[in-house]
Amino acid sequence: MLKRRIEQTLIEWKEDANHNPLILKGCRQCGKTFSVLSFARNNYKHVVYLNFFENSDYAAAFAGSLHIDHITMMLSALLGKDAVFVPGETVLILDEIQECPEARTALKFFKLDGRYDVIGTGSLLGVRGYRKAPRSIPVGYETVVEMFPLDFEEFLWANGISDAMITMLKTCLETEAHVPDAIHNRMKQLLLQYTVTGGMPEAVQNFIDTKNMYKVLQIQKDIVRSYEDDMVKYAAPEDKPFIKESFQSIPRQLSKENKKFQYSVIRKGSTSSRYRGSLQWIEDAGIIRRCHNLSITELPLDGNAMEDIFKVYMTDCGLLVSMLEDGTQFDILQGNLYGYKGAIFENLIADIFSKMGRKLYYFHKDSGLEVDFVIRYKGKCTLVEVKAANGNTKSTKTVLQNPQKYHVEQAIKLGDYNIGRTSQILTLPLYMAFLLTSY
Repeated sequence: MLKRRIEQTLIEWKEDANHNPLILKGCRQCGKTFSVLSFARNNYKHVVYLNFFENSDYAAAFAGSLHIDHITMMLSALLGKDAVFVPGETVLILDEIQECPEARTALKFFKLDGRYDVIGTGSLLGVRGYRKAPRSIPVGYETVVEMFPLDFEEFLWANGISDAMITMLKTCLETEAHVPDAIHNRMKQLLLQYTVTGGMPEAVQNFIDTKNMYKVLQIQKDIVRSYEDDMVKYAAPEDKPFIKESFQSIPRQLSKENKKFQYSVIRKGSTSSRYRGSLQWIEDAGIIRRCHNLSITELPLDGNAMEDIFKVYMTDCGLLVSMLEDGTQFDILQGNLYGYKGAIFENLIADIFSKMGRKLYYFHKDSGLEVDFVIRYKGKCTLVEVKAANGNTKSTKTVLQNPQKYHVEQAIKLGDYNIGRTSQILTLPLYMAFLLTSY
């Protein structure tokens, strides 16, 4: 069983005496249902489980009165002995809650009633044009938590890396000390494996059990196809023809020297007015993350983000690799990430940062100055360069040499290195990106 970070979040939610019903949202197949059921069975005497996607008949329990006694009576009639409601001992799990908008509206009434805990999961909550919408979103009566595919630290746990080892890496980072070679080489190997496997639980579990990369690739391709099926099935009619085209253009967008997302790459002559909605749909479904250009490298980063100038990365780097040509997996595992003009490296770091809950930003000027990522690190605006080899950091040095103009004092260069420092630039191995917390 894969250890997931969400487990602690669920425990903390339950221990809060005044907790709201919980909504766990995230892209399809990232492990929401498995994690919630495992938590529920370990922490409640009675678990009542409804999957609205698999059985639309369950929606009937929420079609009339939303009084809690009425709902529990209806569920008891539908589920028989599988629906036991005991105050303080029962959790109701509403899987794929977006398929039953009335169930989400009912969360307010469960909160006010207070006898039973409720957890809803949703894969397409809030996507543009979704065919079902709740009468009323219970603002103030629900807590929404986003869940991602496994992040790099969870992947390390799955591969037997202990918390003590991770603490040692943190100490090396804080003291800027050399990571011992044996550990350094093992971490580099695991990072390459994570790059091709990504964090989809089925893919990770298969990798752990078999190390069969062909099977991992087939799992990933099936997930990508299921995403494309969702795009056709659930999107608004006006967006359906364009969503799949937008999605399939992502590898081409990243293969360009200038990785700014360009609608003309989707189809020659296309414009933002035609494809903006389709791209938003994919983002709302949790499949991609935007990385916005900054007007100036200064905190707060969100306040300086340029809305219409951005790059697009896949939320899960393994799924990006599965969309590339055959043989890419082998190349990466051999240590060759040089293809796609650094796109694989960049998407890997975007994956790691976004799964930490970071919003993504970069800095580009028409003069040619460009920095891959800009983050808040130790409370300061920090440049992050991602290098496939010992590439130069000309843009970073330009920014650092002009503090009055750019307001930046520190930078990090991630690449195939151990820990080191040159003046204001801290050099780190790529695998340490997950340790770069805001404070």
